[in-house]
Amino acid sequence: MFVTRFAPSPTGPLHLGHAYSALLAHDMARGVGGRFLLRIEDIDATRCRPEWEAQILDDLGWLGITWDAPPLRQSDRLPTYAAALDELWRRELIYPCHCTRRDIAAAASAPQEGGDPVIGPDGIIYPGTCRDLLSPGYGRGPRPDGTALRLNMARALDSLDDHPLIFTETGAGPDGETGQIQTSAQALRAGVGDVVLSRRDFLGSYHLSVVLDDADQDITCVIRGQDLFEATPIHVLLQRLLSLPTPAYHHHSLIRDDSGKRLAKRDNARAIAALRDAGATPETIRARVGLPAAQS
Repeated sequence: MFVTRFAPSPTGPLHLGHAYSALLAHDMARGVGGRFLLRIEDIDATRCRPEWEAQILDDLGWLGITWDAPPLRQSDRLPTYAAALDELWRRELIYPCHCTRRDIAAAASAPQEGGDPVIGPDGIIYPGTCRDLLSPGYGRGPRPDGTALRLNMARALDSLDDHPLIFTETGAGPDGETGQIQTSAQALRAGVGDVVLSRRDFLGSYHLSVVLDDADQDITCVIRGQDLFEATPIHVLLQRLLSLPTPAYHHHSLIRDDSGKRLAKRDNARAIAALRDAGATPETIRARVGLPAAQS
């Protein structure tokens, strides 16, 4: 069965871009008799607010979106994230990192590095400062708390067999990529690097939680914006490391403002609640984001 989801973070109001993603996923699921699920990505307690979650649920219901199970909340799943981190720690595939963003920028820009810092899906590629301090066998000790934990990308790739990292793209990447997409180990080493899998101020990270949540919700197709296309090889790698299935992916185009800029939560004028107050209807929202009228 086709199973997909919409996974908003309650850190602000839904805008037209969110509405497009949610409606598209809902339409695709309903069109084939599949399941549509809702996930609330609320592990960052410093930014998430109950009032935003309530507004999200209200806006989705107003748009005519229904879900086939109670919403899954990441804040209820911390033991799952901890167990995965413990496994990766024992295998010495993650390590503690105490560097600040300023430290990383300074190290990556040092004269001996040469050239401009390389930018990956999560920003500047980590230069390996803390990785170079590791002692063999560190994974036999307890996983530390209160510090960032990074994936040792080279070691993770070396731990895999020779099967390539492949996912099926049913939408299109930013450059029109579709079909079977293969990522090389060299591309992950050079263009992604040691991404953060758990943050110092809350357990887990987007990359880790989304992989575990999609597996536990039996998602068969992940529908999301093209801005997350570059993160997909990271997720496929984590699925391999944690023996999880790889769903299909459908990356869709982004809704932009009149100047071509991608919408963000600070674009309150395009928030669904504001548009509702101005007299918009679910039908006009669908038309505005280029979707056909809902099927009765």
